[in-house]
Amino acid sequence: MGEQMALSKVDHAIINRALIAATYEMGTKLIRSAHSPIVREAQDCSAAIMNNRGEVVAQAELTAIQLGSIAQTFAPCLKLYPLDEIKAGDFFLNNDPYNGGQHIPDIFLFTPIFFASKLIGFSATVVHHIDLGGGAPGLNPEASDVHQEGLIFPPTRYHLDHDWNGGPLERFIAANVRMPEATIGDLNAQFAANAIGAKRLCTLAEKFGSDGISEAMDEMLDYSERRIRAAIKKLPSGIYHGEAALDDDGIGDEPVFIRTQVTVADEKIQVNFDGTDRQVATNINCPFSSTLAAAVACLKSVLTDPDIPFNDGVARVISIDAPYGSILNPKPPAPVRARLLSSHRVFNSVMKALAQIVPDAVIAEGFDTTTPVCLSYLDDNGYNIYLEILGGGYGAGARNDGCDGVDCPLSNCANIPIEALEMDYPFLRLETYSLRQGSGGAGAQRGGLGFERSYRILSDGVQFATYSDRFKVPAAGLLGGEAGICAETFIDRQGEIIPLASKTGRTLDAGDLLVVRTGGGGGYGPAKNK
Repeated sequence: MGEQMALSKVDHAIINRALIAATYEMGTKLIRSAHSPIVREAQDCSAAIMNNRGEVVAQAELTAIQLGSIAQTFAPCLKLYPLDEIKAGDFFLNNDPYNGGQHIPDIFLFTPIFFASKLIGFSATVVHHIDLGGGAPGLNPEASDVHQEGLIFPPTRYHLDHDWNGGPLERFIAANVRMPEATIGDLNAQFAANAIGAKRLCTLAEKFGSDGISEAMDEMLDYSERRIRAAIKKLPSGIYHGEAALDDDGIGDEPVFIRTQVTVADEKIQVNFDGTDRQVATNINCPFSSTLAAAVACLKSVLTDPDIPFNDGVARVISIDAPYGSILNPKPPAPVRARLLSSHRVFNSVMKALAQIVPDAVIAEGFDTTTPVCLSYLDDNGYNIYLEILGGGYGAGARNDGCDGVDCPLSNCANIPIEALEMDYPFLRLETYSLRQGSGGAGAQRGGLGFERSYRILSDGVQFATYSDRFKVPAAGLLGGEAGICAETFIDRQGEIIPLASKTGRTLDAGDLLVVRTGGGGGYGPAKNK
């Protein structure tokens, strides 16, 4: 087909849906090919297709926090390596929290896509890798700087033939992680998923031409921008404020505050976090890319329709700013492993500001706290590391109760099936997995229920590490709704109850029962029976 063929509206619609479908196929390939249960079962990953300028045009709706900042993570790569120098077989890695990345375990992999020797786009995947070295298996709650959290891959170009498939980069990674088969296996799943995205984009280029694909991608960005502008135009202009708090920084007892100002004017929204607390010594600091992704995820979910493609057209009408040196834009080398705790409070504070504009479209605070349970065991066969993300109760909305026992809005992971968990990790057994009745806040619509998950430890010397929140500050209700119940974690050691802090590490003995109880969501509106 000739390059100059004019595209009809139907052609644009076909390409639009085909690109979105391709990203979902990439996500499916990634999940099915992955080695680690955190990807294979929990689906802690994401996939996207970008244009030849590095702008995201389509992405699979998997893990929300990994979506909104993909272009920002790729931008430092393009600053170092001009487009006209990129060749077939190249790939880029970036997980540097202080150079466009999020936290260390999330490796972003970018693959250029060529059609008839012309660069037509990039495929991108991100996976949460179960271990990338660092000071402790899986996660290190005591890290005092980012270097103790694992290997940092600054934005760098590599080549498949030279650096991978037994090459120096693959050997380097394998030599510096505790479970090399899992880490290399998950990276290979990313390569496979990126290859699927490239194949689908080239198939479209065969039909519509590379210029046609470029035109259609530009229209996808313009379409999202138009739809979002139209949604913002309906809002009253003004400045709106919100605030949310973390229990503490993991050292002291004082809450850590996230403060938000949302400005609506001229069909645009500007969000800044002036007044937010300064960065802290522990790993709850949030790199700016995560702050951006969390704020954009909240704005889009509340203000726009689900059919609007989530792409970089959003960035044309929404701007985000956070003070440098604050917990939402920290200075290096502050640790950032638990950045989702602060990211969720970004989500909550923006939601509270939006409640003043569109109260019928928002929800109350949910448990909204990523609670990783990391249990690791070293025997003669090497390390075996279990890592799973637990959620809790959603906040209630104007027309619905909060969802019970699900992951939080920004992480969106599934729980690992019990059978798969016990096959992969013979040093533990799951004894209970149940909802916490009454844990959701009362209201005209009640908050979602948290849940309990308890683990019987079957071997001595199992290492436990976690970071969580809402042990002290519960999920607040909205417009008269009541707060949800707080979370708690403890060890039952032959009848002795040992309470644990929300952000901690511990050595467990055979026979210990580790009990993790997550919190409920806040209610919406005053309870009808009061």
